[in-house]
Amino acid sequence: MKIRVVDEVSGQAELTIEEMTAAAPRLISLETRVPGVQGAAFDLKEWYFAWQKMQQHRADREPARMTVEAVDEFQAAIPWKELGEAAFLYEQNGEPLVKGFPIRLYVPNGSSECLNVKSVVLIRFHYTDSSEEATYGFKNQITLEELKYRK
Repeated sequence: MKIRVVDEVSGQAELTIEEMTAAAPRLISLETRVPGVQGAAFDLKEWYFAWQKMQQHRADREPARMTVEAVDEFQAAIPWKELGEAAFLYEQNGEPLVKGFPIRLYVPNGSSECLNVKSVVLIRFHYTDSSEEATYGFKNQITLEELKYRK
């Protein structure tokens, strides 16, 4: 399964877990940041800066916000300043995630204590959004056709 990465400045890519971890400067044990949660992870910001270096069009500044979306349409939008300790968990006990595949975002010490989003399939980097707090919830988008059949 590929994870779609969209950057307002640098463009977009679809990456496998292997491609994402290969781009990460270092892999970490998530338990060092989130006590009680074991598994292999990579630091979000370190990965972002390494990924930026590989892009043809690079951002000249850091993002203001990152949004992630899960397979079940749960999404979270987090200010960049809250992502200092954020990491993506990708493996537990040497195996792909059973709960949270393909990757799971953990954001310790943010405005919502320890926000985590399982089954992340879309990552977006925004440069103009200046919201101060993390927001999260289900997308709940209904098409016009679905609305017609709900009457």
